[in-house]
Amino acid sequence: MSARHQLQLKLAPWALLSVAAAWGFAFVVMKDAIQRQSVNNFLFSRFALAVVVMLMIKPQTVKHFNKNLLLRGCLAGVFLGLGYIAQTLGLERTGAAITGFITGLYVVLTPLIAWLVLKEKISRFTWLCIMLATVGLGLLSIRGFSVGIGEMFVLASAFLFAAHIIALSKWSSGRDVYAMTVVQLSMCAILSGIASIPDGYSAPPDKGVWAVVVFTAVFATAIAFIVQTWSQAHISATKVAVILTMEVVFAAIFAILLGGERLTLQSAVGGVLVVVAMYLIVLKEQK
Repeated sequence: MSARHQLQLKLAPWALLSVAAAWGFAFVVMKDAIQRQSVNNFLFSRFALAVVVMLMIKPQTVKHFNKNLLLRGCLAGVFLGLGYIAQTLGLERTGAAITGFITGLYVVLTPLIAWLVLKEKISRFTWLCIMLATVGLGLLSIRGFSVGIGEMFVLASAFLFAAHIIALSKWSSGRDVYAMTVVQLSMCAILSGIASIPDGYSAPPDKGVWAVVVFTAVFATAIAFIVQTWSQAHISATKVAVILTMEVVFAAIFAILLGGERLTLQSAVGGVLVVVAMYLIVLKEQK
């Protein structure tokens, strides 16, 4: 193994952790914005702006587009875009805490799908980390639970996000990361634009919403998915899923620091369990 590859293996988990932090912060700052602009309109603005910014920064990336990359990038983008739409439909019909927990179940669904589709063996140690992360997510999120159409939509999004993680793990290696990201986000913009058609599209209504759109488009979308696509060329899908559950922990931390929410013992224990699961996975990956 070359020194460069060893460095990439060490950096990839921490790069993914930065993605989880960006998504956790975005979850907090988006709460107010999506009350002033419909969620599908917001998602379309976010993804479309991310694609425009990426193409402005690196227009020559279109030279890397070929049939192979477009096919796989579009399919990964379909999983991601439909995941966001299904999550949105669920969020409209159930609570945010339950939405966060059920979405986080991709940490369980990812290894199951990887085992069925990719024949990827999952060690007992990895299953232990998955169990810790799942219990931690539950403690962080659950305040009473019932199953309805909203929860079923969110569960569908968890399957789709798991499929996206597996698709990137399978297809990222050997392909241009920047071009793959542009294609994925373009497909997300198209799908969220289609979802906006029934009610019509309206631009962000004020500077505050525009600021959130710009932040989420650049940092929580363009940069975050470039990092995720690159990282998944070096880490297994299951370990990626465990690390990304830290999004819920970061969201809780930022909600306490910036949103005035209270830290409860249940949330603290849940957060610690997710952090322990993530730490063990990263430690195992580096060894």
